[in-house]
Amino acid sequence: MSLGIDLGTSELKTVLLDSSGAVRGQASVRLDVSRPQAGWSEQHPQDWWQACVQALGQLRASFPEQFSAIACIGLSGQMHGAVLLDASDDCIRPAILWNDARAHLEAAELAEQYPQFAAVTGSLAMAGLTAPKLLWLKKHEPSAFAAVACLLSPKDYLRLMLTGQKITDMSDAAGTLWLDEPARAWYAPMVATTGLRPEQLPPLVEGDAATGTVLPAVAEQLGLPGNVMVAGGGGDNPVSAVGIGAVNASDSFISLGTSAAIVSVTEQPLGNPDGGVHSFCHALPGRWYAMGAILSGASCLRWATGVLGQKNEAALLELIEATIPLQQAVASNAPLFLPYLSGERTPHNDPQVRGAFLQLGHESNTAQMGYAVLEGVAFALRDAMAAVTSTGATVPHCMLVGGGARSQYWAQLLANVLGVEMRTLHDSELSASIGAAKLGFAAIGDTSLLTQGLAIKNTFAPDIAQHAALNVRYGKYRRLFPAVQALHQAA
Repeated sequence: MSLGIDLGTSELKTVLLDSSGAVRGQASVRLDVSRPQAGWSEQHPQDWWQACVQALGQLRASFPEQFSAIACIGLSGQMHGAVLLDASDDCIRPAILWNDARAHLEAAELAEQYPQFAAVTGSLAMAGLTAPKLLWLKKHEPSAFAAVACLLSPKDYLRLMLTGQKITDMSDAAGTLWLDEPARAWYAPMVATTGLRPEQLPPLVEGDAATGTVLPAVAEQLGLPGNVMVAGGGGDNPVSAVGIGAVNASDSFISLGTSAAIVSVTEQPLGNPDGGVHSFCHALPGRWYAMGAILSGASCLRWATGVLGQKNEAALLELIEATIPLQQAVASNAPLFLPYLSGERTPHNDPQVRGAFLQLGHESNTAQMGYAVLEGVAFALRDAMAAVTSTGATVPHCMLVGGGARSQYWAQLLANVLGVEMRTLHDSELSASIGAAKLGFAAIGDTSLLTQGLAIKNTFAPDIAQHAALNVRYGKYRRLFPAVQALHQAA
């Protein structure tokens, strides 16, 4: 039995996976995000560990036989976070998360002063990535910066608590901006630009590598068997790819969670940094992926649910579906939504821009505004897909994972907007924790599950007529961005 742990932004999820690939148990614990200032986003790493302990306690109580058979653990987690440890491995301050925009000036400085680095690191400097955060820390919290002995990504803090080892994997390291993507090694020139020394970064392993066993005292605390091996693991998107079997060139998927991303697997680094595309290492050796990321995905629907006074997301979706059938063309003057609630990454690379509702009239109603939110996220993903395919990566069809995959209406709308077939999968909400569990098995020598995908639940072919009609609204959406950006900058 393998235990997969996925440390998300809003939830820590765990699964028990058997050697055939079947999920034998699951448990999750919600997490809160602190926003002490506008544009900031933080979590306490100790809260992650407490959530992990709580989730494993639930698994042990609900699935005692399976829990007692755990032989390995795989880790997945939110990327780009900065976990800062002192010489005693204590956290210096709360972790600065992926959707934190405070380092936008530092990111702009890096991009301006070292534009040639992007071809090596696989991405332009962006506020959400880890390296600019350390420049911000150096300027604004110099005592904290001076105390940094080691810097980890979020899921690697769980590894430290489990095994006592400070290690990261290639895919999570790729999201820091300190990795030489083609060489899969730390890139010393970029490390130096942020005032760090190489020894402050952890050793690198592949996602399927063995990184150590759970400490005896921790195993006793958690009720785990002895000598449970912990795998390298990886960032949430590449590990989700392992979970759904997206491990070969052109395998593509959309992750529609708090944020959203469109990913295409490649056999070599393929980048377009100027287009906001990330070319990052996969969680498996010898593989990379091109990714376009938007900072607000299904979280837009959660936000709209509260603003529009609906009971929950399901109630708002039900109202939208009943009022606006996808078979009918939406009027060109219906409300439009720009989903930049946390700024935007691909293709605009502007952490300061904010979202907007446009074309509102007296006739605008709750259902229309809710529809505009779903459509706006789809339009942002179309921007991201165009950027990804500009690298030479291909997107013949897309698997859809994450919380947004629950809505068949949204899946069909995505197919219509993007013009490609969408496929939803069984257990897709657990794809990252399932992928982590697969990497756990690989770390003890069982690689049989690495290419196994999840069963297809539904297939959504694009409606050609609707795709053509939506092109009109998408064109208007594209033209609105510069105006909204200029308005925000003027403010």
